[in-house]
Amino acid sequence: MELDNDEDDHNNTVEAPGVNVSVILLAAGSSSRMGQSKQLLDINGEPLLIRSIKKALECTPQHLIVILGANEQAHRDVIRDLPVSIIPNHYWKSGMGSSIKTGLNYLIRKSPETEAVIIMVCDQPGLTSDHLNALIKTFAQTKNPIVASSYSNTMGVPALFARSFFSNILMLKDEQGAKKIIEQFPERVTPVDFPEGIHDLDTAEDYQKYLDNK
Repeated sequence: MELDNDEDDHNNTVEAPGVNVSVILLAAGSSSRMGQSKQLLDINGEPLLIRSIKKALECTPQHLIVILGANEQAHRDVIRDLPVSIIPNHYWKSGMGSSIKTGLNYLIRKSPETEAVIIMVCDQPGLTSDHLNALIKTFAQTKNPIVASSYSNTMGVPALFARSFFSNILMLKDEQGAKKIIEQFPERVTPVDFPEGIHDLDTAEDYQKYLDNK
């Protein structure tokens, strides 16, 4: 997939200790079930998208790539001063796989020496930098090529993929997500508990329930 040249690139992120890991944050969806931009939902006084970026930056990735699509300008305006690479995916309507491949193609060009990438979404308000660091630490210790978050009797994102799986990611269909690869190669996956992963803000009811239970 060809990438657009419309990107805001900052280079003041810091390499994760011992492992060259980058992060792709998927924030291109239209939030159709929410009825408003979930990226801009207020969580503890700041937009969810900013909160997600801050948690990712705290694990000091080599690069943090944010994929935008629907409501691109509104979301770009909110994060333009943060140390991230903003990459638009004008084909975001074709599915999450399209955004994942857009981000990974950019990362491979930008940083071919990358050892691993964490793929994360922006609608998990319970995500912490401690959990992201646990993914990196587990990868460094086990050398297993996939480290996935475990919650609600399943495994999913945030998930770390070693460079040896980049080709598999690039072969995803546009409508598929990272979970497809996790399911395809269960013997290559190390799970890391992420109980807060049950909080997934897809609807207004999800958001209200999360606020009520905080």
